[in-house]
Amino acid sequence: MPKIQRLPFQNFTLRVVKSRAAASLHTLINPNSGSTEASLNSNQGQVSSSGSVSDSLLVEKILLNLKQGNVNSLRSYQFRLNSVIIVEVLYRLRDNLQVGQRFIDFIALNFPNVKHSSMSLSAMIHFLVRGRRISDAQALILRMVRKSGVSRLEIVDSFVSTYSPCRSNSLIFDLVIRTYVQARKLREGSEVFRLLRNKGICFSINACNSLLGGLVKIGWVDLAREVYAEVVRSGIELNVYTLNIMVNALCKDHKIASAKMFLCEMEQKGVYPDTVTYNTLINAHCREGFLEEAFQLMNSMSGKGLKPGVFTYNSLINGLCKKGRCDRAKEVLDEMLQMGLSPDTATYNTLLVESCRKENMSEAEEIFCEMSRRGVAPDIVSFSTLIGIFSRNGQLDRALMYFREMKSAGLVPDNVLYTIIINGYCRNGFVLEALKMRDEMLEKGCVMDVVTYNTILNGLCRAKMLTEADDLFNEMLERGVFPDFYTFTTLIHGHCKDGNMNKALNLFHIMTQKSIKPDIVTYNTLINGFCKVGEMEKANKLWADMISRKIYPNYISYGILINGYCSMGHVTEAFRLWYEMVGKGIKPTLVSCNTIIKGYCRSGDASKADEFLSKMVSEGVDPDSISYNTLINGFVREENMDKAFALVSKMENQGLVPDVITYNVILTGFCRQGRMHDSELILRRMIEKGLNPDRSTYTTLINGHVSQNNLKEAFRFHDEMLQSGFVPDDAF
Repeated sequence: MPKIQRLPFQNFTLRVVKSRAAASLHTLINPNSGSTEASLNSNQGQVSSSGSVSDSLLVEKILLNLKQGNVNSLRSYQFRLNSVIIVEVLYRLRDNLQVGQRFIDFIALNFPNVKHSSMSLSAMIHFLVRGRRISDAQALILRMVRKSGVSRLEIVDSFVSTYSPCRSNSLIFDLVIRTYVQARKLREGSEVFRLLRNKGICFSINACNSLLGGLVKIGWVDLAREVYAEVVRSGIELNVYTLNIMVNALCKDHKIASAKMFLCEMEQKGVYPDTVTYNTLINAHCREGFLEEAFQLMNSMSGKGLKPGVFTYNSLINGLCKKGRCDRAKEVLDEMLQMGLSPDTATYNTLLVESCRKENMSEAEEIFCEMSRRGVAPDIVSFSTLIGIFSRNGQLDRALMYFREMKSAGLVPDNVLYTIIINGYCRNGFVLEALKMRDEMLEKGCVMDVVTYNTILNGLCRAKMLTEADDLFNEMLERGVFPDFYTFTTLIHGHCKDGNMNKALNLFHIMTQKSIKPDIVTYNTLINGFCKVGEMEKANKLWADMISRKIYPNYISYGILINGYCSMGHVTEAFRLWYEMVGKGIKPTLVSCNTIIKGYCRSGDASKADEFLSKMVSEGVDPDSISYNTLINGFVREENMDKAFALVSKMENQGLVPDVITYNVILTGFCRQGRMHDSELILRRMIEKGLNPDRSTYTTLINGHVSQNNLKEAFRFHDEMLQSGFVPDDAF
C-alpha cells in the first residue's frame, strides 16, 4: 500500500482515496526518477481524517447537492466556503469531470470573493485542463502567477501535489510554462521550469521551445542557454525549431562561430537546418559585415535542397547598404527578380533609407516610384523616409505632397512622421504652420514626446518667439514629459541670443538641479551671451564653473572670451588668454587672431596690432582680407595713411586681393585729411582692379569734396552715383 501523506491544508487533513483509474505519470517522469513518481502518487493513499466534523459534513452536503443537480442551493454555504473545502470537493469529484467543472463555474460566478489558496487554484486548473478549457485554465494560472506573496516553489508544489488526486494530464505543466511566457514573466518561468525539472517533471519540446524563444526574443541569451542545457539533460527530443531558436540566440550574442559548431552538433543528432536557419545565419553575417561569407552561405543552400527567399535577399541587400555598397545591393535586387521572387516593402525600404542617408533625393524618389510600378505598397516607413529627406533639404512642398499621398493611401501618420513635418515647417521659418500641425497631431490621438517638443521649441527660439517657447516648456512639464539635454540647451541658446541672460542662467540652474549635465556647447553659449552684454564677471564665473566640472575650454571657448575682452577694450587680458590657449596646445584660429587685431585697433594701438599680425603668422595662422582690412582701418583712424597704404601692397604681395572695403577705408582716410587727389588715385586703382565703387565709395568722395568746398566735383560724383543706381542721402 502506498505511503500515507498529510496534505498541507489549513483546518483538517483530507482523506485522499486511492485512485482506481489515475492517469499514469510515466510520460511526465524520467525513467530513472522512480522516487519522484512515488512522491507524486503518494497523495493517492488513504489518510485518516482529524479535521473538523462540520467542514466534513459541509463537503458531503455540497457533493450531494451537486450530484442531485441542486446547484443553486449552494448559495447558502457562501460564508462557510473556503479553499480547503473547494480542494476536497474537487478531489471527491475527480471521477465526475462534468460536475466538477459545474462546481468551478458556480464558484466563479457566485462567490468571486472567496479567498483561494495555491492548492484550490491548482485543483481548479487541473479540472479545466482535463475539460480542454485552456483559456479558462490560463486565466487562473495568471491569477496564481500575479498573486503577491506567493513563491514559485509554492506554485510548483501545489500543482504537483494536486496532480494525481485530480486525475490530471501532462498538458498542465506545458500550459504553466506557456502562460509564464505569454505573461512575459520569463525569469520566473525559467525558475518554475527548473523547479519542476528538479521534481522529475518532463515537458513537451513545444513548451521548451516556447520558453527558449521568449528568452531569446528579449535578449536573455545566457539564461536561454542554461534552459537549453537542462532540456538536453532531460532527454527530450529536439527539433528544428529548437535548432533555429538556439542559432538565433548565438547569433544575437555575436557568436557566429559557435552557431556553426552548434549546427554540426545538431546534424549529428539528426536535426537538420532549414531555410529559417540559413536566413538567421546569413542575416547575422550581414549584421557583422561578413558579406562574402553571407553570399557563400546563400550559395550553399541549393546543395541542401533549400532555396533562398525574400528574407534571404533582404538580409544581403541590407548588409550591402550598411556598407555603403548601394550599387551592389541593386544588383542583388535584380538577381532576386530574375529568380522569380517578388521584392516586398522591406526590400525597397532598405534601399530607400540608404539613398536618404546619402541625401540623394532623385535616387530616393526613383526607388519609391519603382515600388509603385511593381505593385509594392509603401508603408509608413517608406513615406516617413521620403518625407524626411525632402523636409531636411528645404523642399517642404514635395514633403507635404507625399504626406497628403500617404493619408490618401489610408495610412495613419504617427508621432514620428508628424515631428518630421513639424521640423520641416520650423526649418523653413513657418512656425505657425508647425503649431497647426501639432494641433492636428493631438487631434489624431498622437502623443507629443520630448523630441516633438524640442523640435517646436527650436522653431520658436529661432523665430525669437521666446514667450511662446517658455509657455510650451511649461506645458511640457504639466503633461509629464521630462525635458532632456536638448530641451534646455535650445532654450538657453534662444534666451542668450535674445539678451535675456537672467532667464538663460535660471534654465541652466534648473538643468543642473535635474542632474542633466551641461557640455562645452552649453557653457560656450552662456559665456558668449554674458560677453555680448558686457558682463565679463559672470562670464568668468561660468568659465571657472566649467573647469570645476572637468569640462575644459576649446578653441571656441577661448575665442568667445577673447572677443568679449576685446569688445570691452581689455586687450591685455585678451592677449593673456591667447597665450594661455597657445600654451595648452590649442591652435589659435583665424577668428580669434582677428579679434585681437580688432581689439588693439579699437583701443588706438594699431602698432601692437601690426606686431600681433607677425606673431600670428609665426604660430602658423595666415591672415586673411579681414585681418588686413581691420589693421588698415586701425592705421587710418590714427591718420597714419602711409602705413595703411603700405599694408595694401603687403596684402597684395601675400596673394590676397583687396576688396571694395579695403579701398573704401583708404579713401575715407585720404578724404578726412583733405587729400582728394590721392583719394581719386585710389578710386582709379580700384576701378583698374575690376572693383566697382559702391554707395559708401561715392558718399565718402562727395563728403570729401564738400568739406573742401569743391561743390562741382561733389555734384559730379553725385550724378555718377545716380547713374550707377545708388540713391544718395543728399545730406551734404
